[in-house]
Amino acid sequence: MAEDKLTEKSKVFFTSFRCRPDEGPADKLKRLVKAAGIGNIDMDGKFVAIKMHFGELGNMAFLRPNYARAVVDMVKQAGGKPFLTDCNTLYPGSRKNAIEHLYCAWENGFTPLTVGCPVIIGDGLKGTDDVEVPVAGGEYVKNAKIGHAIMDADIFISLTHFKGHEMTGFGGTIKNIGMGCGSRAGKKEQHCNGKPIIDHDKCRGCKRCMQECANDGLVFNPDTRKMSIDPDHCVGCGRCVGACNFDAISFANNAANKELNCRMAEYTKAVVDGRPQFHISVVCDVSPTCDCHAGNDSPIIPDVGMFASFDPLALDQACVDACLRQTPLPCSQLTDEMAAPGFHDKHDHFDNANPNTEYKTCLAHAEKIGLGRRQYELISVK
Repeated sequence: MAEDKLTEKSKVFFTSFRCRPDEGPADKLKRLVKAAGIGNIDMDGKFVAIKMHFGELGNMAFLRPNYARAVVDMVKQAGGKPFLTDCNTLYPGSRKNAIEHLYCAWENGFTPLTVGCPVIIGDGLKGTDDVEVPVAGGEYVKNAKIGHAIMDADIFISLTHFKGHEMTGFGGTIKNIGMGCGSRAGKKEQHCNGKPIIDHDKCRGCKRCMQECANDGLVFNPDTRKMSIDPDHCVGCGRCVGACNFDAISFANNAANKELNCRMAEYTKAVVDGRPQFHISVVCDVSPTCDCHAGNDSPIIPDVGMFASFDPLALDQACVDACLRQTPLPCSQLTDEMAAPGFHDKHDHFDNANPNTEYKTCLAHAEKIGLGRRQYELISVK
């Protein structure tokens, strides 16, 4: 019996973006989540946190508010009290405190009028309103620092834009939950084991990386016109790595990405353990880097479709597998990397698009700590 339990597969539901003449993608999303069983959750009178990313100002790859409205409508029909939520960022930008974060969400189209519910920043005004949540089976994190409002909710739903990422290979459900629900202190804890280094031969002194650093972790030498890392102030968030167009910045600790992946999986487990949960991932506009940037590159693969599951790990695995079956799009970061001199094919679109990243550790560790299963049954919804 125990062996059967280990080999049991999680159900992941999928639908393409092909729509009937009388419906759009948001309508089809409703059909998908209904088929996936969201109606089995008792939402009557319950507070329902819908975790998503509102996009950085200037970025246009984030999910349109229409998708959020579709999920909100279904929660309200079931008698739930939904709110959209995200936590503040470590780095400078338009989402580092609740006031700027709300203005950013509104400017990007997420208002109570458009989405049909309030938008609440999960870790409060300055990102300090968090609660310590035990991580069952945690190896790297014993108590995760999660936004208070998110943990106050009775039911947790994640709505994820699945895309590439400059540190974790891809940004999927586990990243949306683990990193996204961490308070500013929680985000720092997840990043804490990595300190980048700068190759001065490659550094152009453009200072682009300094615009991404919120902690005075970068120092510019006007004599050499080169950047250096200040290890006393650097928190290892990795924003500078993604900001450098010349591959001058990398992590000194080769295990940094792997440890980040493990901590992220453990933070996700802290968020979802012990309460009803449901997860949705929309695989479109698959940009090579995160929606946290104030801009976005062109997609690396064609739009795939929408996925839903009660299992966040199976959902990420299914999305990865679907993406790897796609043909790379021309004139993208992926095809540029593949055409570069000395290219070494890793037979993986995410590894090829961002060669210094690694994501498999996250999926393996998530399974190890009991977050979900990597084995899944894919069920198509027409």
